[in-house]
Amino acid sequence: MAQRGPVKLSEKKHRKPCAATQPASCLCPWASNQRKLGPRLTSLTRNADDRNALMDEKLTEQPFWQTKKMTDMSREEWESLCDGCAKCCLIKLEDEDTGELEYTDIACSLLDCNTCQCGDYPNRSVKVPDCVTLTPENVQQLNWMPSTCAYRLLANGENLPWWHPLVSGEEESVHLAGMSVRGRTVSEDDIDPTDLEERIVTWPEQGK
Repeated sequence: MAQRGPVKLSEKKHRKPCAATQPASCLCPWASNQRKLGPRLTSLTRNADDRNALMDEKLTEQPFWQTKKMTDMSREEWESLCDGCAKCCLIKLEDEDTGELEYTDIACSLLDCNTCQCGDYPNRSVKVPDCVTLTPENVQQLNWMPSTCAYRLLANGENLPWWHPLVSGEEESVHLAGMSVRGRTVSEDDIDPTDLEERIVTWPEQGK
């Protein structure tokens, strides 16, 4: 799972398009002064095989996410909590004065907007230096995670929704329920950085 932290908004001054050839090293005013990029977030992996293996096991009376603390989960269990919605890969804007958070329909450049999968997961931290690993220790500190995120729900003492693949047993249920970003995003590679505020949307936080 890859998660994109909020871009902080300060004064609304005119911002020239970034001319840097390597976005990660961009030092232009819009990136360093006008909008402060927050961290992107990734779990250790988002491997469908791990989730499928868990689903193939003999079902117990209560699923592991209802009986185990996050710190007690195995690596496979932890990784399987990712529902594959890719909302976490959207660029978000945060007002530095009020803390108000807004989603955009702009996705991380590594996200495949059709499959909702990272296009180069093994090398994500090299290509996206601000991509960080989601752990049981930091999950409650990241208040900009989507409210529908399984990690956030469980950290807040809530259960997984019916459309989560671990509950439904179907990988496509998150998409069929309209809870993913599939078909509704554009890559940040195709957007002028001065147009971020024009791409604000509300659908990522609608429903559970």
